[in-house]
Amino acid sequence: MGRSWISCLLLALLSAEVSTSSQSNYVTTEHSGDASVELHLGMSQQQIMSAQFECYLKILGDPPYQEEEPYCQRTWDGWLCWEDTLPGTVVTKFCPEYFQDFDPSEKVTKVCEKNGKWFQHPDSNRTWTNYTLCTKNIKEKLKTAYILYYLAISGHGLSIVSLLISLGIFSYFKSLSCQRITLHKNLFLSFLLNSIVTIIWFSAVANNQMLVARNPIGCKVLQFLCLYLMGSNYFWMLCEGIYLHTLIIVAVFVEEQQLSWYYILGWGFPVIPGIIHAVARFVFYNDNCWISAATHLLYIIHGPICAALLVNLFFLLNIVRVLITKLKVTHKAESSTYMKAVRATLILIPLLGIQFVLVPWKPMGHVAAEVYEYAMHILMHYQGLLVATIFCFFNGEVQAVLKRQWRRYRVQCGNQVVSSETSHSNNHTTSSELSRPTHHYTNGSTNGKSEKHQPLKPEETRIL
Repeated sequence: MGRSWISCLLLALLSAEVSTSSQSNYVTTEHSGDASVELHLGMSQQQIMSAQFECYLKILGDPPYQEEEPYCQRTWDGWLCWEDTLPGTVVTKFCPEYFQDFDPSEKVTKVCEKNGKWFQHPDSNRTWTNYTLCTKNIKEKLKTAYILYYLAISGHGLSIVSLLISLGIFSYFKSLSCQRITLHKNLFLSFLLNSIVTIIWFSAVANNQMLVARNPIGCKVLQFLCLYLMGSNYFWMLCEGIYLHTLIIVAVFVEEQQLSWYYILGWGFPVIPGIIHAVARFVFYNDNCWISAATHLLYIIHGPICAALLVNLFFLLNIVRVLITKLKVTHKAESSTYMKAVRATLILIPLLGIQFVLVPWKPMGHVAAEVYEYAMHILMHYQGLLVATIFCFFNGEVQAVLKRQWRRYRVQCGNQVVSSETSHSNNHTTSSELSRPTHHYTNGSTNGKSEKHQPLKPEETRIL
């Protein structure tokens, strides 16, 4: 009962106290003389109020310090919460994410002096926390962030162009039509939609702090679509693996399969983790526009994706085993053809799934972290281009059809040129014949014969 009463009292006093705490911290905390760190659009203030309330609950709830020697008492400095600390100790925490120009990967330090008092700044004689590293490299990091932003936009732009071309090729050339190409087209469509929605998300939401601060329901719907389509990409890749496995292992080279199950798996199943994540996010971590990645709830999306990648890898390795055995025994061209199809899918699986392996292994060094970010952005945002290149542009059947179409076009163009030249030559001959001078004879006879109107010979008719 007492704990509940204290919590209610703290909540009532919090709104009045947070403004004075934050303002005093602006004075006593050094920020490299840069006044750019300020509360923006109320969002930072809400985060600070929430953190302060949790800190006060922690201060009241943690057991008291047991040692007899002096110590620095637990405190809230206006932005971060600090526990009881032994004298002569330097405590560090990661920079908070309240402000745009704070780097959360940098560290905040607070010094507990040997007399058991928190360090005071000599200019103000007030307790001081060192936040200088939070904004030290912000200009370089902002430059890197802009480069990564445009790298992502260009990657999705190239993906959209390449996927549209690939879909056009598969739809125009009817000789390519088959069930596997139908699966390719659905896979391409999922990546195409994902790239379009991601570009909208980056340009309209992630790069718009005003919109994030307003927190409209539309931005959360857009985030739901982004996560759903990302899942759909990987489940259509799983459909590719299941189709090949069924075709080669289960159905023993039977061509026709029931594609409705693939549509359910590729387009329908990713809705389930998407809805579960949306509900869990709304209940447990309802941040603005669901833009933060600092939550384990994203495993609701990433877990099924990783499972799909592992299952797909198992199917394809089993297919490779069977095809290698068949090639050794029969040397059939059909097995060799299937091997090429499997190889394309097998190459894509590690390329599309490696970012989920690398996420927990982000390096801490500045240069290493920057290289890591560039690699991750290329792997994540150029996937559509990669899929179109491997499944369409490097496809032997597609290349053969395009070459045949190109030869036919050249032949048609050549025939048109020859026809045009022949027509021009005939016209020139006709003009020459018509422009010859006419000879008139006064004696009214030719070679001793009288001149009469005689029918034209066939040769003359053709010339005219």
